[in-house]
Amino acid sequence: MPDFDVLCIGNAIVDIIARCDEAFLVDNDIIKGAMNLIDVERSALLYERMGPAVETSGGSAGNTAAGVAGLGGTAAFFGKVSNDHLGEVYAHDIRAQGVAFDTRPLMGHPPTARSMIFVTADGERSMNTYLGACVELGPEDVEEDKARAAKVAYFEGYLWDPPRAKEAIRTTAEIAHAAGREVSMSLSDPFCVDRYRQEFLELMRSGTVDIVFANEHELMSLYQTASFETALEAIRADCRLAVVTRSENGSIAMTHEEKVAVDAMPVSNVVDTTGAGDLYAAGFLYGYTRGRGLADCARLGSLAAAQVIGQIGPRLQTSLKDTAQQAGLL
Repeated sequence: MPDFDVLCIGNAIVDIIARCDEAFLVDNDIIKGAMNLIDVERSALLYERMGPAVETSGGSAGNTAAGVAGLGGTAAFFGKVSNDHLGEVYAHDIRAQGVAFDTRPLMGHPPTARSMIFVTADGERSMNTYLGACVELGPEDVEEDKARAAKVAYFEGYLWDPPRAKEAIRTTAEIAHAAGREVSMSLSDPFCVDRYRQEFLELMRSGTVDIVFANEHELMSLYQTASFETALEAIRADCRLAVVTRSENGSIAMTHEEKVAVDAMPVSNVVDTTGAGDLYAAGFLYGYTRGRGLADCARLGSLAAAQVIGQIGPRLQTSLKDTAQQAGLL
């Protein structure tokens, strides 16, 4: 039996999350709802200006790994931190979630990545990320035993920003496929898609990636169309399994032979959308690695996403496994 259900590869980022009003975003030139890449000076400035904050290990793929573990699955993570205070915070936090994290820390500069996340009253999050040590993740950080042992290797599209990380992902994909495993990715963000559209399409069309997660905005950006249906059929043709989330309109999972649509789980109060797509992927992949049908996988994803948007931050404060059992999904 494989040692891990899911191996996640991503930017190891400490999330620093605070509430703000719309005027704060305007006054500080922050693009609402996007992931804005910033330098260390701007990260210090925003940190100084932000209100009371919650600090937690984050990063898209790290959130997914924690979600898989929270459902009772086995998860591993590749990501680079530095040997500083935030690096220790990150490593302790993600291991405490039950995730195997053994990537060697960077000795010295640059420091561990951090993302200043501002949450407005509507629950929308605007991320301002200094990548720091993340950019040093490279092929030497790929642990072959974990790449071979995981049923699915999953990486975030955000990781396409640091150039050496691409080598690490391609190396992991080669090892995983040689071992008969599958490779999955998240498109992450419409701006990320704009930067790497052709590369993402090549990953799908070449078979480097088997499973793609996207929301509807990322999907339409990928195919540069205003028609959701056109984009849906395009991605269905380009990859073996496509999973598209649509917020309150639910989600769609498609192979070449099958297509299922599942409603979103009801949420009484949307507090913070940080991690919604990441936790959806966790729920879906947990079901998928256990041989569940596409509809069940999508329901598990919707449940996990609904749980996380009802709280501040991407680390669930209630048992995801217990919630899924109570809902009859486990």
